[in-house]
Amino acid sequence: MRSDLIKKGVDRTPHKALLKSLGLIDSEMNKPFIAVVCAASDYVPGHSHLHEISASVKDGIRNAGGIPFEFFTIGVCDGLAMNHKGMRYSLASRELIADSIEVMLTAHPLDGVVFIPNCDKIVPGMIMAAARMNLPSIFVSGGPMKAGCVQGKRVGYSEIYEAIGQYSNGEIDETVLKDYENNACPTCGSCSGMYTANSMNCLTEAIGLALPYNGTEPAVNSARRRIAKEAGERIVELYRQDIKAKDILTKDNMINALATDMAIGASSNTVLHLLAIAHEAGIDITLSDIDSVSRKVPQLAKLNPASDVFIEDLNAAGGIQTVLKELDKAGAINADVLTVTGTQKERLAGAKEADGIVVHKADSPIRKDGGIAILTGNLAENGSVVKQGAVKPEMMDTICTAKVFDGEQSAVDAILNGDIQPGDVVVIRYEGPKGGPGMPEMLAPTAAIVGKGLDGSVALITDGRFSGASRGAAVGHVSPEAAEGGLIAFVENGDKIHIDIPGRKIELLVSDEELANRKEKGILPPKELSGYLKRYAKMVTSSNTGAVYSD
Repeated sequence: MRSDLIKKGVDRTPHKALLKSLGLIDSEMNKPFIAVVCAASDYVPGHSHLHEISASVKDGIRNAGGIPFEFFTIGVCDGLAMNHKGMRYSLASRELIADSIEVMLTAHPLDGVVFIPNCDKIVPGMIMAAARMNLPSIFVSGGPMKAGCVQGKRVGYSEIYEAIGQYSNGEIDETVLKDYENNACPTCGSCSGMYTANSMNCLTEAIGLALPYNGTEPAVNSARRRIAKEAGERIVELYRQDIKAKDILTKDNMINALATDMAIGASSNTVLHLLAIAHEAGIDITLSDIDSVSRKVPQLAKLNPASDVFIEDLNAAGGIQTVLKELDKAGAINADVLTVTGTQKERLAGAKEADGIVVHKADSPIRKDGGIAILTGNLAENGSVVKQGAVKPEMMDTICTAKVFDGEQSAVDAILNGDIQPGDVVVIRYEGPKGGPGMPEMLAPTAAIVGKGLDGSVALITDGRFSGASRGAAVGHVSPEAAEGGLIAFVENGDKIHIDIPGRKIELLVSDEELANRKEKGILPPKELSGYLKRYAKMVTSSNTGAVYSD
């Protein structure tokens, strides 16, 4: 046992004395010590109930003969951090989470780990830590929020932002806006659509590090507690079988996750996180691999914010296992890979058949390629990302006129004030990993465009990123970013930009001679920073490598 480092031998008597101060008895010293890494928080809606999930996990560990030890991580709610300085800390928190878990699990050596995340950056941060520590590991999320109901219609979190645009247009009044405030987020849990949190929890299941239905079972259902208890029991068995995180975190499993990503039209943020996880696990995956998977894997599900189908509907239709079953039929995944409960093929044997409504059959997909596309061109030489499954058909191939903003808020103001017109492309720059810093999510501008009824005629391009709740012709993760001298830094008002999603191209239609003249002017100087953001900006790499720290 790894925990023998603190409980075996005469020279460990001081360590054992400290353990007994916790109430442990001699018989427990011979049992596996299991870490329970929980991201519970009193004011993050996706995490407010994780103490209950953790209690069920610990019950399961004890049922199976293990001894649980719980500790906690930080966790940023992207919704609460949105549109202010706090959003610059969201992506940056991912590295802090991974580092802090490494510290705790190295200083206090235990034999296995149950990870309990739920929201956006906590999930990938914990998977990165699992890869780094390479212990027997299993994940159990807190589960998604139920969909809200406003004016007789089911809604998710993104519709609240869109309602602001409708309010500014005079389409709804304060009473309706208050209805959104009171009823759009009715329960605890991660927000109810295929946003980043639910995307990552679904992909953790697809990778094989979590039990079936981990990604889709609603937070308030008793089945969520049973999954937690089963995960607690299962981690003890993984310890006994000596199955470690990197036995499951293989390239084939990661490609399965990418295929699932494309099939469910997941958040564009998954690209950042899967690249970072692959980097941590020593797996060679690039944007080219992601694009290759995107081109051949069909989209089988279209969920809110791209439709009125919610995570709870996917759960009722069979969840991620049903999606994987269809992908297996299409030859798009390797079902022989190992998971925390046998092989993926063994798990799929009991999965529901696709209903053809929530989960389409592989031979009659929503679209023949995946929900996410990688665009390259002179405006994004190292790549950019678009959630093509949430783009209107008329915006798939378009030439727009640039309206340029050196930051998010001025762009939001321009959209809400009516300064953005059909045929424009909103260019928001200096919001990348270094330039932001922290690559803040931009739900407000995308939602404002939708709320203004412009999502069929206005695009948005940024070196920042988007919320999983964003929809429309929104191209993010532009690399190189403006702060590193990427071409996005030299776009000017009135320039024409060609966005060709089917052709996977994004081009600034300006002559080389003119661009050379503009580049002589240089880029904006770095922002004055302090504290963690100052250190983060120095260490973080480009979005095309997952915005990981430089080696």
